[in-house]
Amino acid sequence: MGGENMSSILFENSRQKKAQKTPPIWMMRQAGRYHAHYQNLRKKYSFMELCKVADLAAEVTWGPIQDFDFDVAILFSDLLFPLEALGMGLEYTEQGPRLGFQLNDQSLLKLKTWQEAVEGVSFQKLAMEKTRQKIPQNKSLIGFVGGPWTLYGYAVEGHHAGSMVSTKKNPELLKKFMKVLLPLLKENIHLQLAGGADLIMIFDTAAGELAPQQYQTWVAPYLLELAQAFPGQLGYYSKGTQDAHFDQNFLQAPWAGRGVDHRWDLAQVLKENRKGFVQGNFDQALLHLPKDEFQIVLKEYLEPFKKLSLEERAGWVCGLGHGVLPQTPEENVRLFIQKVFSA
Repeated sequence: MGGENMSSILFENSRQKKAQKTPPIWMMRQAGRYHAHYQNLRKKYSFMELCKVADLAAEVTWGPIQDFDFDVAILFSDLLFPLEALGMGLEYTEQGPRLGFQLNDQSLLKLKTWQEAVEGVSFQKLAMEKTRQKIPQNKSLIGFVGGPWTLYGYAVEGHHAGSMVSTKKNPELLKKFMKVLLPLLKENIHLQLAGGADLIMIFDTAAGELAPQQYQTWVAPYLLELAQAFPGQLGYYSKGTQDAHFDQNFLQAPWAGRGVDHRWDLAQVLKENRKGFVQGNFDQALLHLPKDEFQIVLKEYLEPFKKLSLEERAGWVCGLGHGVLPQTPEENVRLFIQKVFSA
């Protein structure tokens, strides 16, 4: 969609809603299991080492920038580390991450204070500094934290699958937990920004499990507190949410931008967007199609955006509806980027 110099100016233009022919591209989980660079490192180091050893985190983050020329690098880390820092334990197994215990009214008393827990996420600042040194200066760098509701749900359920019955049964526990978690997230965000992040994303992957009314009661107030604490420095992405989840109070908060998954009509969202960037939203599963079929569906996906004026699509950050899936063909990731840049 363009032929412009592919540098961080594209992402900064999107943040400022400046019209441009070429959208910047980044994908959630662009550094991960599908990528040979990551797989080779994983043969030598544990997942925890790749996250917590600053030079290794920088190397993993740099891999897809070098290979695919994404416009934005995303710190390689994990959203569960604040729970580990609070004393809940954390190990990564073949079946996925596992906490030492699940959160309830009794185990709440075992948690560290947020002041004590800050040290447990401080490694991300050094990882961010090393990453900023590693990647080209013309690339933007973002960090992330998990959404308060998503972290609470994982703490209670021990996973993100299912309807989150236990999580929804105890809104009073949510309030108590937020008194510890929210100030820790603020410090976590401070650390990543101090390390050189241009922006911090809040990834709320469990938010779509809530009805709009519960979302606005149980989730939105905490997110608004974060947005107001870091005006213009936070982006927000939630999986499975719909337009009804977000009232005007939420949309008018000082967000730098938002991400939407592949269930949204992104071209329409862009036309209605008044400020900041909008990130998304090609269906990540379609990257698994054979090359010829993939090119057809990608062309169909891009057509509505080509019909928008540059002003109408100002703010677009092109990417996926969610993260890159394991076993995604690298060839299709590369082809995606080439087709967007040349459309």
